[in-house]
Amino acid sequence: MAPGEKIKAKIKKNLPVRGPQAPTIKELMRWYCLNTNTHVHFQKLDFPAVTICNINPYKYSVVRDLLADLEQETRVALKTLYGFPENTSRKRREAESWNSAWEGTRPKFLKLVPLMAFSQDETGEVRDFLTGRKRKFSGRIIHKASDAMDVHASKEVVGFQLCSNDTSHCALYTFSSGVNAIQEWYQLHYMNIMAQVPLEKKINMSYSAEELLVTCLFDGVSCDARNFTLLHHPMYGNCYTFNNRKNETILSTSMGGSEYGLQVILYINEEEYNPFLVSSSGAKVIVHRQDEYPFIEDVGTEIEPAMATSIGMHLTESFKLSEPYSQCTEDGSDVPISNIYNAAYSLQICLHSCFQTKMVEKCGCAQYNQPLPPAANYCNYQQHPNWMYCYYELHQAFVREELGCQAVCREACSFKEWTLTTSLAQWPSVVSEKWLLPILTWDQGQQIKKKLNKTDLAKLLIFYKDLNQRSIMESPANSIEMLLSNFGGQLGLWMSCSVVCVIEIFEVFFIDFFSIIARRQWQKAKEWWARRHAPPGPQGQDNPGLDIDDDLPTFTSALRLPPAPGTQVPGTPPPRYNTLRLERAFSSQLTDTQVPPES
Repeated sequence: MAPGEKIKAKIKKNLPVRGPQAPTIKELMRWYCLNTNTHVHFQKLDFPAVTICNINPYKYSVVRDLLADLEQETRVALKTLYGFPENTSRKRREAESWNSAWEGTRPKFLKLVPLMAFSQDETGEVRDFLTGRKRKFSGRIIHKASDAMDVHASKEVVGFQLCSNDTSHCALYTFSSGVNAIQEWYQLHYMNIMAQVPLEKKINMSYSAEELLVTCLFDGVSCDARNFTLLHHPMYGNCYTFNNRKNETILSTSMGGSEYGLQVILYINEEEYNPFLVSSSGAKVIVHRQDEYPFIEDVGTEIEPAMATSIGMHLTESFKLSEPYSQCTEDGSDVPISNIYNAAYSLQICLHSCFQTKMVEKCGCAQYNQPLPPAANYCNYQQHPNWMYCYYELHQAFVREELGCQAVCREACSFKEWTLTTSLAQWPSVVSEKWLLPILTWDQGQQIKKKLNKTDLAKLLIFYKDLNQRSIMESPANSIEMLLSNFGGQLGLWMSCSVVCVIEIFEVFFIDFFSIIARRQWQKAKEWWARRHAPPGPQGQDNPGLDIDDDLPTFTSALRLPPAPGTQVPGTPPPRYNTLRLERAFSSQLTDTQVPPES
């Protein structure tokens, strides 16, 4: 290329060329897209907040010392109930257990909340796990529903006893399966122990974001622990929320499909699971609004290890009419329940806040698995020895709707819901785990000090299936305008009556009617006033000149009035017909105007 051509090409490259003078079609189209008056708009949907928790709240190796005594008594109770050795009969196991189980140390948890077993055929007698002896029981027996079937052929039922402070009121909470009874009993003591541990220490005992999150992608862009916000849950430990408003602006997506959503690989670390607290492994995830509290224990979706869980979302936004059409509330300010959550109002928040408030009022402490109300403490044995019995009694009253929470709490007028569709696939595959697991182990070498296997990991994909948003808006069936329109239409159809007729009826039967009544009342008032203040007439008679008619005189009524006494009414004289004759107008006639005489 000649030197002149090179200089020309360089100038053309650096010179901002606009409009039709663009050298190429690409530049022309680029200029058109940036400067056209046509509005090209792509719909975007705000991505929801996603909270992820490991099912196991705290690392077992860290909390084992705190739970050592509780676990020892739990194992002894399991051995007493079912017996771990398989080669001995049940009667022999029970006899050996009661004699050798408590050698050296005396139990404290079984003494506080005794585990009981009784046969459904024998009423009034229970067997105490602590002593191994049967004794009389006359308190209430409450059967709680179980999610596991009893595998034993016997009809023996297992439960635990709770009593009030003075032990005058006791209740036996029973389960059809010893698994449920042991887990419920263990969880009560677990909450009592963890309620006394400082929050900062509990955060350190749980999983960090770098440990839980192995990889992260959103909308094809890499993300990490800095895009997640810590939320400590009493029963799930450290949870982490993606796309929280506290971090930055709300993220949105302009496409549907798994490639444009959130993709994370989670480290489950099943070796650190508490064997008595949780019986399953994996993680829990919940989709919610940015200003909404995530109730993991109520509506969370479980994520299985060694599986890829795909969750497709559909957004539905609902708007309800408030009073007088429904009892919903706009922001909860008109609901007489204090919101103890740092989140927007919802029916679930109101119910939980109501129960926690009642718990503090009745029991003197708050339930451990929910946030604390103002100036309250979590329940524990040392300060509140009666809290378990009080909690269960209060919970039964709540279920029976005797606390009044269901009557006071109202649904929010506007809310968002994400309908989730879940699908599972084996991950990683047999052929891919050979290279995938070593790479993930190498990537997480600073956080994880062991070789990863497929049961330690779980993959999660959350995305919009499409960008179709469904909005449900309530509108009144009959508004004031519609009511008037329908009323006028019915009058015109059945009575040939229009708006003018309605106005006439209103004027005659209301305005004129009240006008006549008001005028008569005014005349009577004037008459009464005149009689009261008029001077007396001659010979003690009233002055007839002051008589006032009830109505104002009209022309016709004036003609009928009688003449006043002593006065002459002027009349109209009859006509004089002689005036019709022609008479001489002047006594002397001018000469030029004289009429000649007739011959």
